Amino acid sequence: MTDIVTGNFARFPWQFWPPQALRVVNWNIDRGLRLAGIIDFLDSQRADLITLQEADLHAKRTHYLNIAEQIARKLEMNYVFGREFQELTQGSRISPAFHGQATLSRWRLREERIIRFRRQSDFWRPRWYLPETKPFQERLGGRIALVTEVDAVGRSLIVYNVHLESRGNETLRIAQLAETLNDARDHAATALLVAGDLNFNVLDGSAPELLDLAGLRSVFGESHLYTRPARLFGSPRTIDWALISEGMEAEKPQVHSDIGASDHYPISFTLRFV
Repeated sequence: MTDIVTGNFARFPWQFWPPQALRVVNWNIDRGLRLAGIIDFLDSQRADLITLQEADLHAKRTHYLNIAEQIARKLEMNYVFGREFQELTQGSRISPAFHGQATLSRWRLREERIIRFRRQSDFWRPRWYLPETKPFQERLGGRIALVTEVDAVGRSLIVYNVHLESRGNETLRIAQLAETLNDARDHAATALLVAGDLNFNVLDGSAPELLDLAGLRSVFGESHLYTRPARLFGSPRTIDWALISEGMEAEKPQVHSDIGASDHYPISFTLRFV
């Protein structure tokens, strides 16, 4: 579960000076179940950097594909993939299935690693009295942050691709966010991007204080924008975020609420170095 899968499909960038801006997309892609629609949208964005959550690897429900690699090949990007969970109902003993986070870039990716949070929910763990069938989603593993350094012709950006727990309470999610931000303090002198499905609104409760201490701010400012549509028994939610450090500005941030290829909406923005 600590292994990281990588692939390099980006063309050689015929640019010999650091870029002043990067186009960024963040999206929980719901395993990649609607892969054609996901690729069509991402291709339309011409992104330099993409952070994805809930990407499948060798799962039955997504035709045993490496979803991150499929996307990276189509978009001609480099990628790293970190395993969050082994999906016990989606693979076999010979060919296990996983899902997790993927970070894609047109630039070189390096120093990739996983933070597996110390505090986890036990909701997903196997139980002897539950059959290994799809409705129960039995899993091994736990929520992670996938940490990667983007090397854009000498300009460094540290990216934390984060998926916080959906089944625990806000105290658990705050603990996981705090662990991410504590790790990020080791890179305080470097440009930082924390992006992902945080499963709660970070402008409420005790989260704003954590972000202030870490020197991070939302690309949407103080706006509360819905990133997950309403469900049959639930309201729309504000749970997908991109947080940036000083020395950068986010231009034209957008929630693409017209895109239906996942149960989350993608968010996009241009990250400009100042």
